[in-house]
Amino acid sequence: MQFLVSSDELIKNLQALRNVINNNNTIPVLDNFLFELNNNSLKITASDLETTMTATVAVESNDTGKFLLPARMLVDTIKALPVQPLTFMFNDNNTMNIVSETGKYSFAYADAADYPNPVEMEEAAQISIPSGVLADAVSKTIFATSNDELRPTMTGVLFEFSPQGLNFVATDAHKLVKYERNDLKADAETQFIVPKKPLQILKNYIAGSNDEVQIAYDDRNVKFNFDNIQLLSRLINGQYPNYRAVIPTDNPNVLIADRQNLLNVVKRIAIFANKATHLIRLDITGAELKVSAEDLDFSNRAEERMTANYQGDDMSIGFNSKFLVEMLSNLDSDEVSLNMSGPSKAALIHPMDGLEEGEFVTMLVMPLMLS
Repeated sequence: MQFLVSSDELIKNLQALRNVINNNNTIPVLDNFLFELNNNSLKITASDLETTMTATVAVESNDTGKFLLPARMLVDTIKALPVQPLTFMFNDNNTMNIVSETGKYSFAYADAADYPNPVEMEEAAQISIPSGVLADAVSKTIFATSNDELRPTMTGVLFEFSPQGLNFVATDAHKLVKYERNDLKADAETQFIVPKKPLQILKNYIAGSNDEVQIAYDDRNVKFNFDNIQLLSRLINGQYPNYRAVIPTDNPNVLIADRQNLLNVVKRIAIFANKATHLIRLDITGAELKVSAEDLDFSNRAEERMTANYQGDDMSIGFNSKFLVEMLSNLDSDEVSLNMSGPSKAALIHPMDGLEEGEFVTMLVMPLMLS
């Protein structure tokens, strides 16, 4: 049994699949790729039981068969080779040879019988979303997910579909991001929580693509189909927090500032903030914004002033600088608005430009108490 494949096409898919495999698998068989050869089509699968990703690659072959190959060793080998055609040849003694233009590399391969069977999704609902929209939705929300395993529902992104539009929400109880698309609709109302890991893989793979992503989902799983890739993930079970209840609706104090300038100022001032709290202080008076921070333990202090458009009462408010940097870095607009009701209540950040029609982004950040 043998097949011929382009090393460039193969390694592109293997590197994406490699991200699914955990570094420390408790089930040794999951350290392998599953290869399924069917004449001129090669299907390669990687899984950690929670997430399963499959890529289909065109090859030249007249054979069929299933086998397992060690993922890390295979990726490292092919990645180190120059772009060229590679011939995979399988021998009766459970060894596989990769033959290149200048060398031969031998691997032990294993029987595919012990590899977990794929999940079958029956009667799944479906929706099609442009890959660029989905990539934006994931990239603008995933950083706000929680790492607290005691709150599993917050460790993923909420997908909320309805005939009115699509919402994508993430929160860790300190910050919250809601990405809305009113120009896209679903046939019925539904919501499910997708874990962070498959979304990170998905985001990296579809970024810059203009194709459609087909999403199929049921009560337990979600499947993304795009290009030659199928990514299946088990959903996070549980009730997502009522995020709408924490988004303030009355925010009369509005600061509008240049996003990049504000981001740069916050980054510089954050260097001098207390390393435990990352607290920076915003003092807003008229058209002037003063950003400052100090670390009393080391007698460090810094402040900068910048002009801004402000409507509201003079105010002093504190934020975690790491949260502000994350939020401002994940927006593409030239200007942002910071909407506040008071120094002890949540503030909202909105992009003022750079959005498509029907696209809305709301970022919420909780304040820190000033001493």
